Amino acid sequence: MTMEKLITVIIPAYNCADTIEAAIESVLNQEVPVEILVLNDQSPDHLDAVMEKYKENESVHYIHNEKNLGAAGSRNKGVSMAETPYVAFLDADDIWAGGKLKKQLERIKETGVVLCSTGRQLMRPDGTCTEKYIPVKARITYKELLRHNSINCSSVLLKTEVAREFPMEHEDSHEDYITWLKILKKYGIAAGIDEPLLLYRLTTTGKSGNKLKSASMNWKVYRYMGFGYIRSCFYFCSYAIHGIIKYL
Repeated sequence: MTMEKLITVIIPAYNCADTIEAAIESVLNQEVPVEILVLNDQSPDHLDAVMEKYKENESVHYIHNEKNLGAAGSRNKGVSMAETPYVAFLDADDIWAGGKLKKQLERIKETGVVLCSTGRQLMRPDGTCTEKYIPVKARITYKELLRHNSINCSSVLLKTEVAREFPMEHEDSHEDYITWLKILKKYGIAAGIDEPLLLYRLTTTGKSGNKLKSASMNWKVYRYMGFGYIRSCFYFCSYAIHGIIKYL
């Protein structure tokens, strides 16, 4: 008997042929029944060849986007396709530790929240771990999240109905941050598991790799949230201070 799938794991895939296998295997090694949606976002590398390994795996679904949607659009597409009560996001160059999803499901059921994130261990581009660990609070409020984004997208487990209620928008900013803010503004609190259940790969090409670009995008987050100039400046200063502390 096959167990009913509880979680749809959504992996946007672009120029990730060298890392995606480790990401997928980390999901397949979780202790809960999952389905995996890998969305090839017009990737120009040899991703098709890598994914041949999984063509007989009923838990892995490989989808080609008809046009480039970007990470946010691919995640939204995955959410629209999900038939499970929960969705989780994983970037194709990140890895999950064993037991991540099981612990998050338990935490969501214990607390009644709609979203749960975890701490993250930073990896170098070659996959070796650094000494840096970024913690997360057990309870994350909307006001706290405004001051800095402590929720990493690859760490999130979220109720599917809520993900559909707040799709990711404005990819010229940190679109996931906007989504978390909207969710917490309505639902109040997110849960955090302060363990290194996400291995987060540092890169120089991603949105967070260029710190000046990332700062500009964070400014846009506050403006897209409808905040005035003074309020945006206040939260941006808080973001900058937390960012310096986080990566020291």
